[in-house]
Amino acid sequence: MSKTTASPPHIALLPSAGMGHLPPFLRLASMLSSRSCTVTLITASPSVSAAESSHISFFLSQHPQVKHIEFQVLPCKPSSNPTTDDPFFLQFEASNRSVHHLYPSLASASPPLSAIFSDFAVASSIAPVAADLGIPNYIISTTSCKFFCLMAYLPVLLSDTLCFSSSLSEVNIPGITPLPLPSIPPPFKNPSHLFTSLIATNAQALSKAKGILMNTFDDFEPETLAAINSGRVLDNLPPILPIGPLETFEPKKEQDQSYLPWLDSQPAESVVYVSFGSRTAMSSAQITELSKGLERSGYRFLWEE
Repeated sequence: MSKTTASPPHIALLPSAGMGHLPPFLRLASMLSSRSCTVTLITASPSVSAAESSHISFFLSQHPQVKHIEFQVLPCKPSSNPTTDDPFFLQFEASNRSVHHLYPSLASASPPLSAIFSDFAVASSIAPVAADLGIPNYIISTTSCKFFCLMAYLPVLLSDTLCFSSSLSEVNIPGITPLPLPSIPPPFKNPSHLFTSLIATNAQALSKAKGILMNTFDDFEPETLAAINSGRVLDNLPPILPIGPLETFEPKKEQDQSYLPWLDSQPAESVVYVSFGSRTAMSSAQITELSKGLERSGYRFLWEE
């Protein structure tokens, strides 16, 4: 009797706007492709930034075997979102309104899709599409596990008008250490803010996912992963699957790692890591003042630019 060989899985990946979201998806796409999976990358058009467009183009040029689907996001009227003019928040909202147009492309995918890996920011809109197609959907969170807990628990927090009160010093989420109030994103303190409503809406759809993939690992966030997977944070979440650290898909470059011996020699939890991400623009004067403040603080710090 001859043995039948199972076809490799076909995974569709749907990132959302922002350079904090895109690279982890591309790294995962590269990893899956290198393991004989058929991969389809789905991107919104138009993109928000030139950096995203060039990053996608470079990735596809390096991975010609990856299929690519572009879907048009429906334009929105800025006046309909009076709480923000942030182009990334507006793109999140527009993508959510547009994802249902992917139905024909996903339904006709060849070979048929085995799973969809979609961004947290489109969890609520991709869920009914995946359910109608009978395709398991996995949510990818590009944040730390602790911040994911904050997003997942946000609908509960918003139901308490005092949870973000300035009279409080911290925000309490079951199972994890309290979060200092100044560390909470300012929009979260305004329930009507577009970003806040999007996070809360998508958080309520997490229970419909097959699982949640995170670019983290057990040794990095052991307590938080244990708390969320034991149901102490919320009891209706699917399993959190740590899949990190994801390696870069870009050609390997010689990197300066001279800081590692210094970092390894410091006491545990004594170094401040400074990184402002891809969207913060500071003047030379601001950078100078910030560096002076860090030096005068007396804390050890590692600054990534």
